[in-house]
Amino acid sequence: MAEKAKIAILISGRGSNMAALVYAGKSADCPFEVMLVASNDPDAPGLALAQAEGIATFAHPHKGLSRDAHDAIMHDAIVGAGAEYVVLAGYMRILSDGFVQKWSDRMLNIHPSLLPKYKGLDTYQRAIDAGDRVAGCSVHLVTAELDDGPVLAQTEVAILPDDDGDRLASRILIAEHQLYPSALAKYVTRESDPEWILAQLRERALALEESHERASFGAPGWRVGSETTGKYFAYFAQSHHGEASIALLVKTTGIDEQTALIDADPDLYYAPKFYGKSGWIAIRLDTGQTDWDHIADWLRKSWRMVAPKRLTNMIEIANQF
Repeated sequence: MAEKAKIAILISGRGSNMAALVYAGKSADCPFEVMLVASNDPDAPGLALAQAEGIATFAHPHKGLSRDAHDAIMHDAIVGAGAEYVVLAGYMRILSDGFVQKWSDRMLNIHPSLLPKYKGLDTYQRAIDAGDRVAGCSVHLVTAELDDGPVLAQTEVAILPDDDGDRLASRILIAEHQLYPSALAKYVTRESDPEWILAQLRERALALEESHERASFGAPGWRVGSETTGKYFAYFAQSHHGEASIALLVKTTGIDEQTALIDADPDLYYAPKFYGKSGWIAIRLDTGQTDWDHIADWLRKSWRMVAPKRLTNMIEIANQF
């Protein structure tokens, strides 16, 4: 099994979602492990539970500190624990923009509504008062705007005829305890998920001028130019032609460059069976450590090799200004 993702959990109270994550992390096949439970309240009951389970804890009160100053203290504790992701579990603090930026795409939160409905507080009663048939919970990425980041997963919970806010909240909490560990596990393993990888490639390839997608020998490929005369500049390879890895195939200047790349980093590059003799190179995308800026650069380079002169000339002219 691949090395587990290291997470820090931030709480302000009893930490029931934190406990669900801690116990999920005890499973041998869970892809994450809890490195730290931290709080803005030294008396938060969840800290004692984490300590009893052998999890490192940290607490620092926020009173008397600016938001930025307190967030800096929490950030240092998280980094010191070796965490790669921050997971909010009842952390009752609005985070500073600087903290959110530092953990962009690596900080998750769970919210007791079916976002984008009912951001903020009192979500249970608001759903009942609105006459909704279902309520629920959402796991989302944290952005600077409260409860507004991309939703990763949701669970619906039926609203019963005699529900009040407390009764509905107790059932939604059960759903939260189920949803949060599974959503987190899926998120921290996303870079080995073929569908997620393909989506990242597709977004970057189709952002290039006059590019379009067309399958080739059963694999997604991207071309530049018209539908009739366009030329391929990239392919997505997943267990294709007998190769086990997931990779991006792009053009090089020829066999010499291909050989030099493989010699320099054989864990990243290899010669694809079907296209290798033509000087194409395969770049592995299933290592869990893909540098997507590097991939974007390769897509652009390969695109330029086959793009019509009118396009490359226009870009060169634009770059002069």
